[in-house]
Amino acid sequence: MTMRNAGSEEATRSPPRTDDDTGAETVLELSGVRKAYRSETAVSGVDLAVERGELLTLLGPSGCGKTTTLRLIAGLDAPTEGTVTVGGETVAGDGAVTPPEERDVGMVFQEFALFPHLTVAENVAFGLDDLDDAATDARVDELLDLVGLAAYGDRAPGDLSGGQRQRVALARSLAPEPDVLLLDEPFSNLDVRLRVEMREEVKRILDEAGVTAVSVTHDQEEALSISDRVAVMHDGRIEQVGAPGDVFEHPESRFVASFLGQADFLPARVGESAVETPLGSYARARLKGVTDDYRGATVDALVRPDDLRATPTADADADGRVVGRRYAGPSFVYRVELADGTVVSCLHNHTEEFAVGTPVTVELVADHPLAWYPDR
Repeated sequence: MTMRNAGSEEATRSPPRTDDDTGAETVLELSGVRKAYRSETAVSGVDLAVERGELLTLLGPSGCGKTTTLRLIAGLDAPTEGTVTVGGETVAGDGAVTPPEERDVGMVFQEFALFPHLTVAENVAFGLDDLDDAATDARVDELLDLVGLAAYGDRAPGDLSGGQRQRVALARSLAPEPDVLLLDEPFSNLDVRLRVEMREEVKRILDEAGVTAVSVTHDQEEALSISDRVAVMHDGRIEQVGAPGDVFEHPESRFVASFLGQADFLPARVGESAVETPLGSYARARLKGVTDDYRGATVDALVRPDDLRATPTADADADGRVVGRRYAGPSFVYRVELADGTVVSCLHNHTEEFAVGTPVTVELVADHPLAWYPDR
């Protein structure tokens, strides 16, 4: 779906903002955006800038405000406060509310929303009202080739697989060359195998087309694998924005740490040069950026399964005992309860099989400083 038809008259707009530090052009900007429904606030104080050509994913659990944010960009909802700017044009806020069909925004829905009575080519051409027949045919041919469906123009949507229908929906949304493309849980209706294949294919298509896109998902693996940047949302607010690796490896809040991947928290008492943990004493430098302000305090160090390794041992030498295990094909994840009651996870190759109840020592094998959070 394209919110602005190709033949729509362009609104008066100011030049898109350029980031002074990077020189990158900001195509989409949300400033102080809030959306309230009577007594409930769905989005609260969202500030976000999306640069030309990047794919930014809004990631978070159900009810965090990510879909509402997407609807505010699309114009399907109007913000209670704040402004939304697309391509230099204020489309919501400051007294302006531009209807969805007049925004230079395309949208791909979960259900793809193809017209069953139209052919694939006719679906793609649907928003190209301002072009003559020859130009329309050329644009449709270009897009069907881009999405790998050049031979399917005469087919009906009902004759296509789920992945093929998704590519048609993507081509239709790209046809009028929108400033911003919005993707609403675009892979949720596909089976697991096809989901992985299609997210890589969609990323390729977006990169080749040079499209600026905002996607919404609750699937962490999806967001981390295809996004240029990820914005993690919680309770209507953006907790952290950054490159997928930075957000995963350096989570700025306990929520982000817990939501992305499997996270456990190891109590660590901060000393002058060392930290004391249930696994022993480590150099204070093992905690990323800890300052003297926390000397004498206990903090919670983030440890993920690949940061720890368990080794079976005698009861007298054990740090804890295996209390659970999860087989994941290539690997086992063991849950270990330490002597102080803390439970942590350890990742092992599938050939290293321990029974529940096995006494083990646990070694911190992480080769990076650990994120940490004040003890709650």
